[in-house]
Amino acid sequence: MAQSDDDKIDGRLHGEQFEPEGEDGLLTRLIYMLIIAVLISLAQTVLGVVTVIQFVVMLLNNKQPNERLAEFGTDLGIWVAKAARYQTAASKVKPWPWTDLD
Repeated sequence: MAQSDDDKIDGRLHGEQFEPEGEDGLLTRLIYMLIIAVLISLAQTVLGVVTVIQFVVMLLNNKQPNERLAEFGTDLGIWVAKAARYQTAASKVKPWPWTDLD
């Protein structure tokens, strides 16, 4: 039986993740948190650009979205969610580029 899109996304967000063996010190974690904060800001800019591009594509393509852009949006959203979990200490797993982008 095929998984629904919601099940796939839920698995990517909350599925098995390899927890790091050792904990980062607070100073190290602060540095990672600052870097990730900058990356989240960059991700918001990228999302805005992709949103405009997807809207133009839909205008020109009879209301049909570009599937690759839509999938990229899903991947970006999952990355932001994982980054937010690290930022708020809900997870010890750092997002990509420190771990695989699954």
